[in-house]
Amino acid sequence: MTGPAYLGIGASSSASASDIRALAEAVLEAGGLGLGALAAVATTSRLASDPRLLALGPPVVGFGADALAGVVGTEPSERASAEVGTPSVAEAAALLAAGTGAHLVVPKRRAAGATAALARR
Repeated sequence: MTGPAYLGIGASSSASASDIRALAEAVLEAGGLGLGALAAVATTSRLASDPRLLALGPPVVGFGADALAGVVGTEPSERASAEVGTPSVAEAAALLAAGTGAHLVVPKRRAAGATAALARR
């Protein structure tokens, strides 16, 4: 794998910073990377300034629900659709951040009120 890596994260208000970090580290480990290898963390516009995500270290970029909903090839979630207005947050955000030609290296994983996925070009 070459090219920058992007970690997509979705999180409910019940997910703690330590829950999110543990999930992020597990997804990165599954992809053979560490936090230092990330170009950015990607999420919803609403979570882009969330301290729990900013604490991970890499820059955080946010996307609107319409942009996230337009991404194909993701695993839909009824809960995300109902709460955020898009069927995918983690996978869609990672793919959008990675840009044209991106693919999922680690599909969405769930834990403790959060989801995470890893994408690269």
